[in-house]
Amino acid sequence: MTHPPPPGTPRARIPGPQQPPPPYPRIRAGLWKRCLGGGLAVWVPGMVVTYATRSTALLPTLVLLGSFLVPVTFVLWAYERHGRDLGVSAILGSFLAGGALGVLGTAVMESYLLHPSLGMFTGVALAEEAAKAAALAFVLRRQPGVRGLRAGLVLGAAVGFGFAAMEGAGYAFDATLSTGGVDLRTLLETELLRGVLAPFGHGLWTALAGGVLLSLRRVGGSFRCAAPVVGTYLGVCLLHLLWDSAHGIAARLVARLAGGGPAGRLLPGSPAWPTAGQEHLFALFSIGGCLLVALAGVGWVRSLTLRESSWRNTP
Repeated sequence: MTHPPPPGTPRARIPGPQQPPPPYPRIRAGLWKRCLGGGLAVWVPGMVVTYATRSTALLPTLVLLGSFLVPVTFVLWAYERHGRDLGVSAILGSFLAGGALGVLGTAVMESYLLHPSLGMFTGVALAEEAAKAAALAFVLRRQPGVRGLRAGLVLGAAVGFGFAAMEGAGYAFDATLSTGGVDLRTLLETELLRGVLAPFGHGLWTALAGGVLLSLRRVGGSFRCAAPVVGTYLGVCLLHLLWDSAHGIAARLVARLAGGGPAGRLLPGSPAWPTAGQEHLFALFSIGGCLLVALAGVGWVRSLTLRESSWRNTP
């Protein structure tokens, strides 16, 4: 005969049916707008307070927030518009993989910036674009179902923006610290310039490479080294090279117009730069060159999206 348990004894729980794990939290529509507005609401007053008080306590916040605000905003926008079915983990993994590469890329670039040349810029473009494409393939190695042009554009942009965010933070820290102390004006100029140009640099280039790479991905998940993939990689490297060389090309153009002096000495602020007109001409050529490269990249993305139906995911 079974006796009932004494009062106060906890009852054993009867295992019930297994419940599915809770879904990943969904990002609400319009989050990119709130991210941009909230970031600016912190960054702008922080910069004003730092200017007024000359305190360095806010410098890490200003550098990191100013470097990450635009890349994160564009990644959220791309996710909301075109990447909800890809999942948060793929987007976040791509961004973090690009950010890790950005740290290494900045360190390598800083060691070569003292001797800029066409050969150095070519090597940097080839290495960085190959590394970002490899990072995207690494993140997606266990997700064979992620294929197609749209997925490649979104995830490639996430890798590129992660790279741009960490690279921008490195350049901002370097621009802030000078021999005369903290240079807030240089920090402001660096972050504003890189923030405006960020959508047309690494994010755009890696989106192009990722779009073609995933549009030709096999059903089993392996990547194809087909002619369109190689051609896109070389074209993206060319855009990268022209972007990095815009200042050098502008200096040579101004040197030729000024009478054929050495272009290396014809830089703003140097003794060989005698007139303000030449300085303005240099700025015009530099900005114009970057604008042409940006328009070429945007037009390329546009052409890919218009011809999306022509890409075939062959096994």
